[in-house]
Amino acid sequence: MATSTALDRVAKAMKLSLYETPTGWRYFGNLMDSGRCSLCGEESFGTGSDHIREKDGLWSVLVWLSIMAAKKQGVEQIVREHWAKFGRNYFCRFDYEGLDPRAAFYLMKDLESVIAGKAFTSQKFAVGDHIYSVERADNFEYIDPVDGTVARNQGLRIVFTDASRLVFRMSGSGAGTGATIRIYAESCERDPEKHSRETQVVLGPLIAIALKISNVHERTGRRGPNVIT
Repeated sequence: MATSTALDRVAKAMKLSLYETPTGWRYFGNLMDSGRCSLCGEESFGTGSDHIREKDGLWSVLVWLSIMAAKKQGVEQIVREHWAKFGRNYFCRFDYEGLDPRAAFYLMKDLESVIAGKAFTSQKFAVGDHIYSVERADNFEYIDPVDGTVARNQGLRIVFTDASRLVFRMSGSGAGTGATIRIYAESCERDPEKHSRETQVVLGPLIAIALKISNVHERTGRRGPNVIT
């Protein structure tokens, strides 16, 4: 769910089944064992196929070499042709690690209350010359299509009418001790003239919205994230 929606565009164009799972490789296993998919990946760049139930960096390298050999093109040309056809998805993740678990829990709880309000779905955010209109917001829930098990509270999502989105997730993992809050920002740019811009510049307005509605700095005492990817 937190992974870039660039894959959604490709799957739709190629009429392929796509499964949006929570973060965690265990959710891929049922899909692969039942023959529903043979390719999986996550937002931290782990990618794999049904030959192995774990992140496999070597497999990713071999896939890229195979694509380059088949197309007889370099990586940059392949990527730019892909962007020209499907648009470029600008994507980044902010990690706030080692937070007080209680503070992190109530931050997420209060944020969910905000986005669950009826008025929020008609909210507009103006940042500079950008105006973002909320289309929908929810707390992601996954129902396994194989065994029907339900995974709730998997992350807060805010999707805007231009397909830009923000995602907030809390976990106990990360460097050091305490809780981790991750904020994901994404937007898709169709104009080829704008495919070479800096990611942080493009996503700056979205990040500003995320910081405003979550108050993460004020509530955690942090001045910024530990890691940006």
